[in-house]
Amino acid sequence: MDLGLHGKTALVTGASRGIGLAVAEALADAGVRVAGVARTITPELEKVATATVSADLSTAAGATAAVRSALTELGGIDILINNAGGGDGDKLGLEGVLDIPDEQWRNLFDLNLFGVVAVTRAALPSLIERRGAIVTVSSINAQLPAGGPVGYSEAKSALTAFNKRLSEEFGPRGVRVNTVSPGVVGTAIWRGPDSVGAKLAHANGLAQEQFLDAVPEQFGIASGRITEAGEVAALIAFLASGLAGNIVGADIVIDGGTIKTL
Repeated sequence: MDLGLHGKTALVTGASRGIGLAVAEALADAGVRVAGVARTITPELEKVATATVSADLSTAAGATAAVRSALTELGGIDILINNAGGGDGDKLGLEGVLDIPDEQWRNLFDLNLFGVVAVTRAALPSLIERRGAIVTVSSINAQLPAGGPVGYSEAKSALTAFNKRLSEEFGPRGVRVNTVSPGVVGTAIWRGPDSVGAKLAHANGLAQEQFLDAVPEQFGIASGRITEAGEVAALIAFLASGLAGNIVGADIVIDGGTIKTL
């Protein structure tokens, strides 16, 4: 399917691996000039990106500097993919509200909400001028308040609400804003050695591979398997394209049927 994106430009955050890298690859394959932003630039990202920017997006200064660099390299931004988020698995505790330090709350909100706010605000003038598109990666945890490490679901809920606000304010000015909410995705967040997946496996007394094999049944995933990064990237690329021209303010879930409510 021709997405009609040839010659467009895109800023993709968290682009060095996982969903972000898959998005950068999908957009580059569609003829998009991609600026990939990440804390650590990987060889895989360098292969597909027109430009790469190393930045810590959990700080406002890092976020705005990254957008400035991308604008310089690309000459303008047609598409913004806010993918950076999650958290460092080795730093996330799985204890309850009374036991988690304030630092975890702040870190999760800085990365998953405030960093996105800063990137988006810096990119909006170019997106307005070009009548562009924003796709932000949220999570089904935004709808499951008790799911995930304390602070993560809360930050993702706020992120989804922020993007709904953006769609209302800037949709009439030609900027389409949508969110994509994945369930469990087979990236380093779940499969990595120091990941949340590894911690959950240990907490359940299982080897990590055993735990991941059991996830579809334990989480009630109707498709019987977890989602892969390329599937999320294909959805995001579609939403960024003109083929999705009247999809505005939507939150589209890709979770294999994990969420059971309407």
